Amino acid sequence: MPVTVKWGNERRVTLPPPDTPLAAVRKSLAEYTHLPHNAFKLIHAGAVMKDDAAPVSAYNLRPNSTIALIGATDPRATLTHAPPQSHSERAIIDTIAAELHVVRASLAPDLTHFERDPTNHKEHLRLGELLLQSLLRLDSITAEPAWEDARKRRKDAVREVQDMLDRLDTIWASAQPTP
Repeated sequence: MPVTVKWGNERRVTLPPPDTPLAAVRKSLAEYTHLPHNAFKLIHAGAVMKDDAAPVSAYNLRPNSTIALIGATDPRATLTHAPPQSHSERAIIDTIAAELHVVRASLAPDLTHFERDPTNHKEHLRLGELLLQSLLRLDSITAEPAWEDARKRRKDAVREVQDMLDRLDTIWASAQPTP
């Protein structure tokens, strides 16, 4: 069954038979993206596909469905045994840049698409949730007071994601009928 996987650019993939466990799909996508299998989330119709033992059919995928592959920017969010957080300014800047890359590559195009047709309530909820999750991840990044560059980049990243969230809410509000 052909589906679209959004990761950077959209990719068309064919899923294995419906009784195949999600773990096999995750492994295949990990090989394709060169990401560790536990370093990304799969999201379909606003829900995280987490049960790797469940068959693909449990996620109500249909031909031409879209799955968002969201790469984790904070390894502690997905690894069972988290490595110690790096305490260098460069590592913090790289973490911020990775989070922004994910937002720009996967959510910004979806927001632009939503702007053209702002009537899909599920898409509004999905985008709002994913942008909020990104804000929370950025908020969890701690930079030393002396690391002015890292603190500025974090502040700019938070502002950019918050602006996208505000834009989403403005688009949604303007599409609602006036009472």
